[in-house]
Amino acid sequence: MKPDDPLLKILACPLDKGPLSLLTPDDALYNPRLRRRYPIADGIPQLLPSSGEQVTDAEHVRILRHLADTGSLTCDTEADANIAPSPSAPATTGPASTGSATIGSATSAPAPEATHHTADQETRS
Repeated sequence: MKPDDPLLKILACPLDKGPLSLLTPDDALYNPRLRRRYPIADGIPQLLPSSGEQVTDAEHVRILRHLADTGSLTCDTEADANIAPSPSAPATTGPASTGSATIGSATSAPAPEATHHTADQETRS
């Protein structure tokens, strides 16, 4: 399978129905959200849930860095794919920083601050 194959746009993970990334030298499809790799045998993706294999944390990081370097990552941010920023990534600081690293052009928004109300506060309003 080639990176420009139109079939890649419609293939989805059989477990979470999300997009898959092509691992070119490995000839496999990868779901970074579930950390599952699906083989491609004789040009045919093997997308049965039982044919996928879970990858280790170290392998997951290696795969994501490879996909980020090649521009093939299907997630918008490293946080979506459960990866810490690489040590060589520039640190983000200052008031505009959300504290998350990015891959591509999207950033993740900070979590809204929680507010706690008691029954007494509700009756006084």
